[in-house]
Amino acid sequence: MKNDTAVPADILAEYHLRPDRIEMLHGGNINASYTVTGTDSGEYILQRVHPMFAAAIHADIDAVTKHLAAGGMLTPRLIPNRHGSLYMKHDGVIWRLLTRIPGITLEQVTDTRTAAEAGALLARFHRALLDLEHEFSNQRVGVHDTGKHLRNLETALEAQREHARYEDIAPLAEEILACASGLPELPPVTPRKVHGDPKITNILFEPSTGKALCLIDFDTLGNMPLPLELGDALRSWCNPRGEDTAETEFSLDLFRAALEGYAGEARDFILEQEWRAFLPAVYRICIELAARFCADALNENYFTWDPRRFGSCSEHNEIRARGQLRAAQSLQSQYQQAEKIPGRIFR
Repeated sequence: MKNDTAVPADILAEYHLRPDRIEMLHGGNINASYTVTGTDSGEYILQRVHPMFAAAIHADIDAVTKHLAAGGMLTPRLIPNRHGSLYMKHDGVIWRLLTRIPGITLEQVTDTRTAAEAGALLARFHRALLDLEHEFSNQRVGVHDTGKHLRNLETALEAQREHARYEDIAPLAEEILACASGLPELPPVTPRKVHGDPKITNILFEPSTGKALCLIDFDTLGNMPLPLELGDALRSWCNPRGEDTAETEFSLDLFRAALEGYAGEARDFILEQEWRAFLPAVYRICIELAARFCADALNENYFTWDPRRFGSCSEHNEIRARGQLRAAQSLQSQYQQAEKIPGRIFR
């Protein structure tokens, strides 16, 4: 068996796996994920779960994916281990196994058809959960508390003055904090059941047709105002250069296509106060995420990073932060044009 990863043999035994190959998947920001392939046992996704996620989230994942499957939507499912549990602990770390759905993930959206596909899939996901009766254990309190994330950045600036790259990061942090001073307030709306992290890398696509197949990575399921969910989605889908470059932009063509795809599936349940808040939510979350990446460029204790492309966690997160800031600035420069688009589509 080829196993160039850190997957303990006890984990494989717990799930009765005898794989021929284990390969680490790159691109995730939080969990460590592996494809586990065996000629007899098939192909699965094995994940080492970040400590920030409590074991109780697996009941949420199971409830939502079971509901999606019952409604005819394609979705990954958790596979119980030999004791019937949805996860297992090994040396204090949570591991889980999921069914693998053939498909590809994209690092960025470069055409309007893909943006429309992503929008339509997310709307179908939201529609499917309208009648789900489930109390989430994962409350995600403060997940989009922008003020908290900005304060965390200020704290990192104070606490990490001895960081080797402080002189590179500090001016970027100050620029982010300056942009945050003019953030628009979002109107209060009733939370809905949402995915919580609908960035483009959390959508599987069929490679030959480009059809959006399903959402993946359900650690962030919970109740949230819909504008925050769409704001997070659109800041990802409408950036054709992806998250790992500082030279980003916000594409109005992709924004329009994504909203058209979403509206085509959501017109019967979305409220006007929700869609009117989509655009300011995009700008707000770009700044919020820039602050989070920038803080971790100093703290280096939260986001994973790609050692194949960057010299350190700090360097990778600095580029991510610059990219989100640049996307926000690009949107701001086109704001008058952008704010006309939702009304034309949803009305």
